[in-house]
Amino acid sequence: MPLTDTFIKALKHDPGASVGSKYSDGHGLYLHVKESGKYWRMAYRFGGKQKTLALGTYPTIGLAQARRRRDEAREQLASNVDPGLVKQAQKLALANAQENSFEAVAREFHAIKRNAWSESYAEKWLRNMVKDLFPHVGRMQLPSITAPLLLSVLRKVEKRGARETAHTLRQTAGQVFRYGIQTGRCERNPVADLQGALEPIVVKHMAAVLEPSRAAELLLAIDLYQGQPTTKAALQLSALLFQRPGNIRAMEWEWIDLKHAMLTIPSQSMKRTKMHKLNGRPHFVPLAPQAVAVLKEIQPLTGHGKYVFPSLLTGERPMSENTVNTALRRMGYSGDEMTAHGFRAMARTLLAERLPDISPDVVEAQLAHVKSGPLGAAYDRAEYMEQRRILMRAWANYLDSLKDGVIKPQRKLA
Repeated sequence: MPLTDTFIKALKHDPGASVGSKYSDGHGLYLHVKESGKYWRMAYRFGGKQKTLALGTYPTIGLAQARRRRDEAREQLASNVDPGLVKQAQKLALANAQENSFEAVAREFHAIKRNAWSESYAEKWLRNMVKDLFPHVGRMQLPSITAPLLLSVLRKVEKRGARETAHTLRQTAGQVFRYGIQTGRCERNPVADLQGALEPIVVKHMAAVLEPSRAAELLLAIDLYQGQPTTKAALQLSALLFQRPGNIRAMEWEWIDLKHAMLTIPSQSMKRTKMHKLNGRPHFVPLAPQAVAVLKEIQPLTGHGKYVFPSLLTGERPMSENTVNTALRRMGYSGDEMTAHGFRAMARTLLAERLPDISPDVVEAQLAHVKSGPLGAAYDRAEYMEQRRILMRAWANYLDSLKDGVIKPQRKLA
């Protein structure tokens, strides 16, 4: 007698049946009831051998669907096709499809490259993929993803105002497709067809004071700053050393040799690729007498700890990345006028315009700008150290000369 939904639902496992109980529905279909659940099976013969085909688990697969799957298998048998082999081929095709999906290839590429990338870049690369590309094209195989489809996804990113992210995603998607071509998952890269399709990025330079008179006003305002002494010192050294804001705020006392007037920033703390962080030279910053004086003044305050500019909340971390910018706002400088990073632009501009005897190559080396080409690394070698010392002293003296020409700051002081 054929099975019914009511009968199947009421079935319970028989503890006395060690291998479970079987209930036939006809034409080879039966329900195998075990302690672990209820399983649809089909018994059939092919090539003179008795075989069993798994059709799913109840209640995920109901009676009607189990019967349809049985009938499909019987049609295959009638065509002299083994339904068991068909199922294996389908399972393999599904596995291959999942392995060749955009997400699978992207994650494989990420796993290969992440050891050569910085941790922050590797994390950002995958985070952007998970947020914006995987939900839309992650399950698709690479050959089925067209340029118009990919553009429609990137347009969604543009619409929320993230133009730069859209351009970044276009580049990272291109990396995935190129890797797909290399590994035989696809034959072409549709990203190439998106050249010029996205809204352009309007590059906005970091706000900075670039005129000597305004630089003089800023420097005097810093000297008269009434906030935290460490914040004042960070402002002063930002101007004197013109290093990246992250290297200023995370500066450690063990990097500083006051006797020989040298700040040595370890390679791993510099803005470099992971390979260059591991294998590169440290970055040397000669200290002019004015910089040494600033450090000696705050040494009694923070010299007992790790950081020159520790967080006010805990000495276990450096000051916040917003501290210098916040101080500039308190002094009356808006974000469109001056930022912590603007001290680098200020130095680079005024050095070129007001101290032309200083070699541009020495300035670029002191800014830690990596030059391309075979001579790129040469600018950070020891034979340039005397030129760097001259540069840093000349720059500090020039800043003093600017302040000497200012009678009264025009900004509010904190």
